[in-house]
Amino acid sequence: MLEIVWKKKYSFINFFDALSFVVKVGMVAEKLMHHPDILLHSYKYVTIKTFTHEVNGITDKDVELINQIHRI
Repeated sequence: MLEIVWKKKYSFINFFDALSFVVKVGMVAEKLMHHPDILLHSYKYVTIKTFTHEVNGITDKDVELINQIHRI
């Protein structure tokens, strides 16, 4: 089964900045009631992946989440 997702890797100066970004993304996700997969790895990288399970692809909810993440 083909899975259509939006995925982006972010790089930060240090762990604190990466973790702060994760918290901000989590707050946005809670507000929108649409929760991405978030991976904080190698102390300063955050990878975010989002898609809507019900349609196995990208929906308006994902687009809104992506746009708000870009504003952080």
